[in-house]
Amino acid sequence: MWTENPLVRDAGAAVLTGVAAAVVLRFWEEVANRSLLDQKLCRKLVHITVGLVYFLMWPLSDDVFARFLAPLIIIINIIKVTVIGLGVVKDEGVVNSMTRHGDSRELLNGPLYYACAITLATIVFWRTSPISIAVICNLCAGDGVADIVGRRLGQVKLPHNPEKSYAGSIAMFMAGFIASVLYMCYFSIFGFVEKSWSMVGAFGVTSLAAAVVESLPISTRLDDNLTVPLASVLVGALVFYLIAPGNLCCMTSEDGSSISAIVR
Repeated sequence: MWTENPLVRDAGAAVLTGVAAAVVLRFWEEVANRSLLDQKLCRKLVHITVGLVYFLMWPLSDDVFARFLAPLIIIINIIKVTVIGLGVVKDEGVVNSMTRHGDSRELLNGPLYYACAITLATIVFWRTSPISIAVICNLCAGDGVADIVGRRLGQVKLPHNPEKSYAGSIAMFMAGFIASVLYMCYFSIFGFVEKSWSMVGAFGVTSLAAAVVESLPISTRLDDNLTVPLASVLVGALVFYLIAPGNLCCMTSEDGSSISAIVR
């Protein structure tokens, strides 16, 4: 270990996490500025990749100050999109890569909810809870892929919401579920969660619930960056307690071993 100080280790990990997320975000901003991709597609690629790359970096941290330092780059982005959305600062790259219609005020809705949801998932659940996996994977992979697939293959609309399609909802479920299982396997390598078929089933139920909620008109009126994380938390807390209770909360001991505990 390059240093024995846990605060310095976590700060260093936070910096690396921030650099990785910032590089990805900057890449898509340049793509948007140069009009290399459709603006709506670019926006969703930002939605998918930034959160998942940030999530991929969590094992770099220790577990003392990590949950508070890791989301610093996201908190900085919250401040950034807020000041741009309010018109205090102008940044066409951010507006083009994160908004549907090129209006900076849109940053105060979906993009802001997205960043807040990831920050809260980090601080409240961190990497030892499968709920954090469900929230971030359904929000980033699920919701992002749903929009891309829905726009291209979504000719058949849902009867309860003509703005959503069967193809988009199915894609959301599959992408959120597959990403959740992959991150379960990834985090299990480091001993943060204990992978099991019961946990796979719980992820399936949670991703299905998130896809159903995303398909409802309320998600259109509010914002699916708000309703999808909320559904993932509520349903995840229930199914991980019922289906995979031993993995609802998993604490890491000082020697790095995994200690499972049930939250009641």
